Amino acid sequence: MVKIFINPGHAPNGKPDPGASNPNTGLRECDVALAVGNMVAEYLQNVGYEVQVLQSNSLSEICDAANSWPADLFISIHCNAFNTAAKGTETCVFSSFGARLEYASPCSKKLGEYIQSQIVKSLGTVDRGLKPRTPGVNGLYVLTNTDMPAVLSELAFIDNDEDAALLTNHQDDFAAAIARGVTDWLSF
Repeated sequence: MVKIFINPGHAPNGKPDPGASNPNTGLRECDVALAVGNMVAEYLQNVGYEVQVLQSNSLSEICDAANSWPADLFISIHCNAFNTAAKGTETCVFSSFGARLEYASPCSKKLGEYIQSQIVKSLGTVDRGLKPRTPGVNGLYVLTNTDMPAVLSELAFIDNDEDAALLTNHQDDFAAAIARGVTDWLSF
């Protein structure tokens, strides 16, 4: 049976790190990520996959749990933030050599493409594409320290009011899109 590990970003209940937030509504990344992550898990369990969900302030705990299970794939769920004007969806993938997609891990890149495509098509978010992350340059701990294909999905910009409305009112749509991206990848 395929084993899928889902990591909703940032600390449970936002303590000590809630992640990004919307300055106008108070919407917090940790809450959106957990809600969407739990819905993704339910969708994937309903079609027969084994799923673990772990939100933790300890990145090493997250990676150790995914590696020791061992998971077949890893998805970390986050919300982006920048300047209240930026918006859209992007998916980060492990890259071993540099910030070019041709250096990305092929399995992670394909998983990222499927998830990115499903979110953009389903929710009409701006397609910011895949973002290669290289250890020691712009790497992300959970992509560098997991032993299976792994992606980090930045659903939308939580500090942008238009994207925040999507993150508030369409969490199930984000979850369904991620689950479809996973099942697309698994049937690839």
